[in-house]
Amino acid sequence: MQTNSVHPVGEVSTSEQGPLSTAAPEQANIPSRPVSADLQVEREFRKWQLSIGYRVLARFGLDEGIAGHITARDTIEPTSFWTAPFGAYFGAVRSEELLLVSEDGDVVEGDGPLNRAAFAIHSSVHRARPDVAGAVHAHGLYGKAFSSLHTELLPLTQDACAFYLDHGIHNDYSGVVFDCDEGEQIAAALGNAKAVILANHGHLTVGSSVGSAVWWFVTMERSMQAQLLAFAAGEPKVIDSEAASRTHAVVGPEDVGAFAFSALAKRIVFEQPDMSPPAGFLV
Repeated sequence: MQTNSVHPVGEVSTSEQGPLSTAAPEQANIPSRPVSADLQVEREFRKWQLSIGYRVLARFGLDEGIAGHITARDTIEPTSFWTAPFGAYFGAVRSEELLLVSEDGDVVEGDGPLNRAAFAIHSSVHRARPDVAGAVHAHGLYGKAFSSLHTELLPLTQDACAFYLDHGIHNDYSGVVFDCDEGEQIAAALGNAKAVILANHGHLTVGSSVGSAVWWFVTMERSMQAQLLAFAAGEPKVIDSEAASRTHAVVGPEDVGAFAFSALAKRIVFEQPDMSPPAGFLV
């Protein structure tokens, strides 16, 4: 596979786009979700988004056995995060089954085992990025294949521009991540970006909401698939840097990711009415 890179790979891990943007592009008419001042209310909504996020991954075939994890920073104890029990079927995760995990890796609420790899990676990411509410990693087919190439995602399509100069690459695969030191390396490769490609492993995305983090994961998986198909078919033309930057400003902000997730959440609720959001919240 060619790279046809419009910028050096080394520039990607220190995103020039800066920290996660929360400005919704006015021209796209993207709404922002009102945030409740009641931290308990926000906790319940965040846990609902987390359970929906797992079901979204299952719905799109992005679950693989016991691999993968989503975490949501707790609103009341922000050094802790929520996640599903290790081995849970993504397509059946419910809010009341989630585990609350402390910064030391102790399960302080909920029943079930903790995925130690999830803790090693996500605890480091949440610690390094206080702006991150949600983080997603799973073993999607195209994300795995793409990660073996040790290259960045190119701005070949409008959707891929969401990640233009806004993702890093962690090139040092050394096995299943159980060591927080490697988690810290992944967090460093992520930098201020919304995503990081984990060489020979897959990818990880983050967001200022759980919803946006899930959307970035899904659309990055699809964009990786598009790049693999494009290079297999011929010699695709890369969007020029100026157009890619302008497009990133429209499709890359956090409010856009959160709003796109809401469409996926509506699909889950339509198909599974028992997964309606907590009282007082719209999907």
